[in-house]
Amino acid sequence: FTRSLSITTPEQMIEKAKGETAYLPCKFTLSPEDQGPLDIEWLISPADNQKVDQVIILYSGDKIYDDYYPDLKGRVHFTSNDLKSGDASINVTNLQLSDIGTYQCKVKKAPGVANKKIQLVVLVKPSGTRCYVDGSEEIGSDFKLKCEPKEGSLPLQYEWQKLSDSQKMPTSWLAEMMLSVISVKNASSEYSGTYSCTVRNRVGSDQCLLRLNVVPPSNKAGLIAGAIIGTLLALVLIGLIIFCCHKKRREEKYEKEVHHDIREDVPPPKSRTSTARSYIGSNHSSLGSMSPSNMEGYSKTQYNQVPSEDFERTPQSPTLPPAKVAAPNLSRMGAIPVMIPAQSKDGSIV
Repeated sequence: FTRSLSITTPEQMIEKAKGETAYLPCKFTLSPEDQGPLDIEWLISPADNQKVDQVIILYSGDKIYDDYYPDLKGRVHFTSNDLKSGDASINVTNLQLSDIGTYQCKVKKAPGVANKKIQLVVLVKPSGTRCYVDGSEEIGSDFKLKCEPKEGSLPLQYEWQKLSDSQKMPTSWLAEMMLSVISVKNASSEYSGTYSCTVRNRVGSDQCLLRLNVVPPSNKAGLIAGAIIGTLLALVLIGLIIFCCHKKRREEKYEKEVHHDIREDVPPPKSRTSTARSYIGSNHSSLGSMSPSNMEGYSKTQYNQVPSEDFERTPQSPTLPPAKVAAPNLSRMGAIPVMIPAQSKDGSIV
């Protein structure tokens, strides 16, 4: 019987959580006939089966090469410093879901050759679990207690526990204690308390707490009536505001119309300027029919004799005595000399 190179580690499946480190064992023994150089090679067959086997780390000629596979670069290492001692195991750090696949360990030392496969499964621990009540926490009502993890690889297991009071779950809930949702029917105040929900899978667990407080039903009729009354009052207030604004606008519009209204039955006021001018013009006309002998009497006539009902006087400075008009000036003004008969004291013509 001739013994040859062999790998003593059995084929197996390893499950690890995302972010952890996976130890992939590969231990071998050599025979005296194996005299060639030692070569160790690890390959991966991705889980999607769309890629061919790829080398992830290699030992050859007493050197290690670990930059073949970009997705695992810097995250795969040999566990032993002396690979010739028979230990070709590796560690894969900071596991990701993309690391899922079948890993193969190949050991060569001519003429001996051997290989073993290890299946690596990366799972996600339950995390971010949230407990809450779906429904109204009132006596006699129906609601649900829910337990939902944010992430976690299936299959997931749930377990509900009561942490306060008698620490005993209601009998009607026992059938659902291992489910993510507990349906509560006809709730009573005895259900009040603190509950915990634990979520587990093969790589980890997570927990959340829930405070349940079952209270008497609220006066819904009063709330509805209050809401209706409040709505009506608001509508009335809005209506009053609109009415006041509309009334104010109508008053402003009426005032503008009255202010600019022109009554047709009222004659326009007399022109004071034209009245004064006509009065002065008549006096000028009289000048033309007067003789120089009458100018002295005419000169005594003052311009302030314009009728008061047609001309409103404004405060004036003291009136100066009218200047006498010379006869030559009267001629230039177009005056015509007129002879007036003289009269005696008894009225007879002289």
